[in-house]
Amino acid sequence: MEFAAALRRVRDTAPLVQCITNFVTVNDCANIILAAGGSPSMADDIREAAESAAGADALVCNLGAIGKVDSMISAGQSANRAGHPVVLDPVGVGASTLRLRTAQDLMARVPFTVLRGNVSELRALAGGQEHTRGVDAGGADAVTEAELERGVAFAKGTARRTGTVVAVTGAIDLVSDGEQCVVIRNGRPEMGLVTGTGCQLSALTAACLAASPERPLEAAAAAVCAMGVAGELAWARMSPQDGNATYRDRIIDAVCRMDGAALEKGANYEMR
Repeated sequence: MEFAAALRRVRDTAPLVQCITNFVTVNDCANIILAAGGSPSMADDIREAAESAAGADALVCNLGAIGKVDSMISAGQSANRAGHPVVLDPVGVGASTLRLRTAQDLMARVPFTVLRGNVSELRALAGGQEHTRGVDAGGADAVTEAELERGVAFAKGTARRTGTVVAVTGAIDLVSDGEQCVVIRNGRPEMGLVTGTGCQLSALTAACLAASPERPLEAAAAAVCAMGVAGELAWARMSPQDGNATYRDRIIDAVCRMDGAALEKGANYEMR
């Protein structure tokens, strides 16, 4: 895995990434794309979604914007026709029947390049038991060292069934194309105190995919590693008086200032 090269390609090519995403996190998603060296577009109106996707280099469809599903379908199919990568973030898909059916319909109508979610969300999509708390993964679904082999098998199986690269994110992150699985041990538990780090990661994943469309596994894994390393670097700069708002800003700053050497030095991963 050449994570430094993947990050460098984003900065060299400055891809345009369209995000149809959660209104709670839209600003942070735009800023994480800018921090990585890309250019964000937040066009989500059905009257311009397809045209915007045709002109962008990648697209994110985030189910936090569940009221914009028609725009996601229109933009996703437009991006497919243009040969641009598309990321699906099935936010809270295990929390309601509406979200589950919406995600299933999206996947039936739009071929996605990467499916990025927590383990509860992806288990729900796979038709298995899930343990959700709103949009968060339940503790019963956590990928632990003791359950790592089962988690790797789940990630590979989900990638094969969906025909996508799958990024299962949590305490241990798993990124698989169905044949290989990158096991990533970066990040901080405190990142869960910041609303939208998952949404930001999906946006960052799309930027990396846009810059390296022929290497989807490497691009997705580079984004996951970069976000985790940023969380570690940002936490190291926190003072006792700082809280989650400061941490959010410092994560974005860490991505902005991260170079390939820092990413390679901090990346903690193995192949399975």
